[in-house]
Amino acid sequence: MLILMKADSTENQRKTVCEKIEKLGFRPHPIPGEHSMAIGITGNDGPLEEREFMSLEGVIKCIPVTVPYKLAGKDFKPKGTEVKVGPVTFGEGHFVIIGGPCSVESEEQTIRIAKAVKKAGAQVLRGGAFKPRTSPYSFQGLGLEGLKILKKASAETGLPVISEAIDFESLDAVSEYADIIQIGARNMQNFALLQKVGKLQRPVVLKRGISATLEEWLSSAEYIMQNGNEKVILCERGIRSYDKYTRNLLDLSAVPAIKNLSHLPIIVDPSHGTGRKELITPMSKGALAVGAHGIMVEVHDRPKEALSDGHQALLPHEFEALASSVEKISSLLVP
Repeated sequence: MLILMKADSTENQRKTVCEKIEKLGFRPHPIPGEHSMAIGITGNDGPLEEREFMSLEGVIKCIPVTVPYKLAGKDFKPKGTEVKVGPVTFGEGHFVIIGGPCSVESEEQTIRIAKAVKKAGAQVLRGGAFKPRTSPYSFQGLGLEGLKILKKASAETGLPVISEAIDFESLDAVSEYADIIQIGARNMQNFALLQKVGKLQRPVVLKRGISATLEEWLSSAEYIMQNGNEKVILCERGIRSYDKYTRNLLDLSAVPAIKNLSHLPIIVDPSHGTGRKELITPMSKGALAVGAHGIMVEVHDRPKEALSDGHQALLPHEFEALASSVEKISSLLVP
């Protein structure tokens, strides 16, 4: 339920409403607006009685909220959320370009590519230190050493860093060394991990699970937000399909759909979403056209030597061309 307060409601009246919600065993969420105040309620399994609140001074209206992802849903916050990472802003009116290698392979390789993507127009550096691979025999990442390398690359280029956490131990390390925590598709419904991420006041990119519905995806975001972290950025990275031509089916329709359902920023990963480098540029342009707030692209200057996903990585000059074309389109589409 969402309780709308009168524009001239007092602080004591709002406090009384919050105390009433807590007395019923639920959690109040004050939501300041431009001209008024609303108070959201979470923790209830079913509908609440309006009469519990309409008799309280300052209350003007009670609005039922039926979706399970209340904090992530648009009812609780009609205006879009902005997530700031240093000088970078994720949200409406912005289009963020994230680039870098799939995996951190060495200090020299990471810093070399970091400088290349910075020159090409990237605003955030990506790189995997912990790699949850389908095969246990595939390269699993450099772990903590990889994060230290990313930190050094960030210091040399000035780019904020995003890297994936796969469990509690890696989450502690990623939150220490990276600017943005990534929760990958395989962990989208690792609820214990999501709850721990929610207790960290760090920006987090939550990728869509390989077979997840939009409701399941937003419910996973709710786990993070319900624990106190509202700095959530969603990432569409493709869902499972019967067609083997592409690695996944990149669902660009999810972008406007999510923007109708949620206030959270949403970006697109065309590298994992297609698994084919020749499709990355057109799908990046498509992501911008349908309203995405950014893209995350894999870049490697020696893809044949890459320890993971070299076949879907753009060369630096290809990434530069992509960034340039996206910037031109963005100037026309993004207000």
